[in-house]
Order: sequence, then C-alpha cells, then structure tokens
Amino acid sequence: MRKIIAATFVSLDGVMQAPGGPEEDPVGGFKFGGWTFHYFDEVAGAAMGEMFSKPFDLLLGRRTYDIFAAHWPYQNDPIADVFNPATKYVATHRPDSLTWENTKPLGPDIVATLRRLKQEEGPDLLIQGSGNLIQTLLANGLIDEIRLMIFPLVLGKGKRLFGDNAMPAAFKLVKSQVTSTGVIMTTYERSGEIKVGSFAQEKPSEAELERRRNWK
Repeated sequence: MRKIIAATFVSLDGVMQAPGGPEEDPVGGFKFGGWTFHYFDEVAGAAMGEMFSKPFDLLLGRRTYDIFAAHWPYQNDPIADVFNPATKYVATHRPDSLTWENTKPLGPDIVATLRRLKQEEGPDLLIQGSGNLIQTLLANGLIDEIRLMIFPLVLGKGKRLFGDNAMPAAFKLVKSQVTSTGVIMTTYERSGEIKVGSFAQEKPSEAELERRRNWK
C-alpha cells in the first residue's frame, strides 16, 4: 500500500504560499514570495536530499504543476534529476495541456483515483506545494504523513496549509530536527482517532455550571 506524504514549507502562522520567490505565486497580492530563502543551511539541504533519495511519485495541484513544469525541465541539478523522470499525478480540469514528461491527470474524481492509487504497489505519493489539493486530501482523510519545515516568521496573509474542513485525526511525531537558522523540521504520521479527556473538576462550581449554560 502506498502512502500519501505532504511535504510543506510553512510559516509560524500556517502560510505556505510562494516560499521560493517573488514571482512564484503573487495571487491575492502576496508580497513575501521567497520567504524561505535566507533560512536554508546545510542541515536543511541534507534533509531535502534525504527526502528525495527514496523512490516517489509526485502528486500536484494544477498551480504547482504549472510552476514546476515551467522550471524543472530546464534545470540541471539533483532535484531536477529526480523530478523530471518521476511520474507526476496532477489534479486538473485541463488534462490535454499537461506537457511535462511522465505526467498523468487524476481525472474528474480525484478522491476515488487517489484511493485506488494508494492500494496499488509502487512508490509513495509525495505532495509538493499544492495547497488546494492538500485541502481536499485533508477533508477526506487521505494524507498519511505530514513533513513540515516550520520557518520562524509570521506572514499574516496568504494561502494556508490547514483550512476549516480537515477531517479530525491524530498524528504522532516520529522525527524532529532544528536547523542553525531556527527552522523546525518535523515528520508526523497518522495515528488514528482523536482521544479526548477533561481536566475539569468532578464537581464543578455553580459559576462553572452557569458558564456552561450561557455558552451553549
């Protein structure tokens, strides 16, 4: 069974838009494109290299596909060497316009297609960017692993990793590391349902009971 892995750069306030440069995704008047640039060091570079060292297929939303397809086929570096030959599965309403080698559309029912792909033999499906697609996958409980690089800055506005429609689920931290620039790199794996408890007193005060009545 294949896993779906979301690997994402994110700010402290959850923004993931345009980490790579000013022209990457200025939609909505976003002014801070390239906000990750000054935080990369050897530790972060090694972590990225490790992530791309294992076989994977790419899972992309249409906007991220367009960004990647206009860049990686024209590069000659280690990331291009693994991205270009990899199979790319793309969520798109315009499948005829996919020109990057080894690219396949996910079709009209993205969720059904991904459920089928997860059951097949093959490399894991690695999401890069693709905020809208991530929202769909979170809403349907399809992400098995989340790898975050959390950067020490607040961006205020921009496209965010988590919306309001994610399916509730528990995750466990399986790996963490901090770079010299303060970037926290974490890996979380899905670990079942959310378990709840309570720190409330066994016999709440009358004031607490009144508060509960007022907050219903």
